[in-house]
Amino acid sequence: MTASVESLRAMLAKAGEKLEAAERELQAGFPGEAASRSYYAVFHAMAAVLATRGLSFSSHTQTIGAFNREFVKSGIFPSGTTRLLQSLFEDRQIADYDWVNAVDKETAGTDVNNAKELVGACRTYVEKHLSNHAT
Repeated sequence: MTASVESLRAMLAKAGEKLEAAERELQAGFPGEAASRSYYAVFHAMAAVLATRGLSFSSHTQTIGAFNREFVKSGIFPSGTTRLLQSLFEDRQIADYDWVNAVDKETAGTDVNNAKELVGACRTYVEKHLSNHAT
């Protein structure tokens, strides 16, 4: 069963909030936080896309794997999406858990831009899904 319209919109809203936070953190000089929020923006957007097919997972790696399997390998999203997701995930891991290494401002800027692109693509997909399934 696919998620309700309200749930899908809430997931996209959460993605938008995280993306705005990523931009604020980057501007404020906190690249690690920007990288982390960028990843989470995309994570929530991916969850919304997966939910259009009634899919939901308990881990980040399962969510990324399912998104790649269902939407990238099938050609719905471009093949380069897999690389972007992996990079965002790795940068988030460094930002949130690595005490030695850090995400620099340039990398965080790339993460924010990639998140904008991916969240936008996910939003477009979900909105199209909603308009195609309107009652």
